[in-house]
Amino acid sequence: MSDRFTFKITVIGDGTVGKTSLISKFTQGNFQEDYIQTIGAQWSKYEEELNGDFCKLFFWDVAGQDTFHFLRPAFYKASLASIVVFSLEDNNFGKESFNHVKTWHDEIKKFCGDIPVILFGNKVDLIDESKLDDDKILKLVDKKGFIGYYQTSAKTGQNVEEAFKKLIRVLYDKYKNMNSE
Repeated sequence: MSDRFTFKITVIGDGTVGKTSLISKFTQGNFQEDYIQTIGAQWSKYEEELNGDFCKLFFWDVAGQDTFHFLRPAFYKASLASIVVFSLEDNNFGKESFNHVKTWHDEIKKFCGDIPVILFGNKVDLIDESKLDDDKILKLVDKKGFIGYYQTSAKTGQNVEEAFKKLIRVLYDKYKNMNSE
């Protein structure tokens, strides 16, 4: 079995936006109600078959707290894609986590080059979606060249599978084409 479809995907964003919960929901189908801070980084493995090819994915969950900023470049190394997560909560924390999206995006690009990056606005279950103004978010997605934007909920599972599978498909297509040349 070849390793040509083995992908490291780094999941980044401010602390407590739900990175660990999103990965857990996607890879294991569960949600942990209690918050447990990620120390440094942790990884989860996920396997999927696409068009008869076996894909192995390693999701690297990188701590968002500033106290771990000096470790991040080492954790970013060899990432082939990234997920940037912010909170949709209508409070200061949500606004701040969105304001930091540009910084997270620029940081991953600085250390990993032109890799596919997708944006997750998490905790959609905690807001009134009809009052959400996506204009600022969509402008940022367009300006920074994100491959997509999804409003997710690690708690309810809303859009989690679709969002992760979009990134997996983009990676698979990119490397399938590279390997067939």
